[in-house]
Amino acid sequence: MFATILFFAFSTVLLLAALGVILARNPVHSVLLLVLCFFNSAVIWLLLDAEFLGIVLVLVYVGAVMVLFLFVVMMLDINIEELRKGLAGYWPVAVAVAGFVAFAIVNIVIVRHLGGAALRMAPPLPAGYSNTHDLGVALFTRYAYPAELAAVILLVASVAAIVLTLRHRPGAKPQNVSQQVRVRAADRVRLVKMPSEKRQ
Repeated sequence: MFATILFFAFSTVLLLAALGVILARNPVHSVLLLVLCFFNSAVIWLLLDAEFLGIVLVLVYVGAVMVLFLFVVMMLDINIEELRKGLAGYWPVAVAVAGFVAFAIVNIVIVRHLGGAALRMAPPLPAGYSNTHDLGVALFTRYAYPAELAAVILLVASVAAIVLTLRHRPGAKPQNVSQQVRVRAADRVRLVKMPSEKRQ
């Protein structure tokens, strides 16, 4: 019973923080609310005996990705007013997509997976079970190629964020590789002949 109360409490905070991410006017506040979402998700995973996933979520996403994203948002200096003018006309599509996703979640979790409106807790795991071992085996055997593809996508996203930051920063001096390759020594270095001086 106590685990069920904790699940509903952290789930409620998670939903409210997710709404705050969407509705916040300041992008920095959205990032901080997203960090709160990750913390609540980690606690829910801990309640489901997925300790490894919960700790990794806090260490990786909260400790590294969200801090990096926060600095990127602060450096990009996004114009919120211009962004809202462009997105204001898409709210019917957003409401329709959100309604469809909510209907799918209710249909799958409550009706099909749990067999009705009565909620049930996850079954207890055996004594010698290790989710870290099973996750490692699945990640490096069945899902090796999707994991490598996800790593490449994250690398491209990181490079794109750096390029966007340098492109919009005033006074930035990006490198021109083609000019560096075509450079000649005569254009960079000038040899001057001077008579040698004798020391007295």
